[in-house]
Amino acid sequence: MTMIKCNLSVLLAKKEMKLKTLSSLVGISETNLSLLKNNKAKAIRFSTLMAICKALECQPGDLLEFINT
Repeated sequence: MTMIKCNLSVLLAKKEMKLKTLSSLVGISETNLSLLKNNKAKAIRFSTLMAICKALECQPGDLLEFINT
């Protein structure tokens, strides 16, 4: 199965940051971030991706992983 996996939970743990804190920093609801974190999101806007990467000081490739099995 081919998929894009979101590593948001890993990045949050490395930064010792809660989803609620990230939500406040990026201006995105906890619900939408939770969907992304749990790999339930169908899409992500570039503006959202940029905001998350800025807040977590990471690259898009750190957040998203292509899995081809």
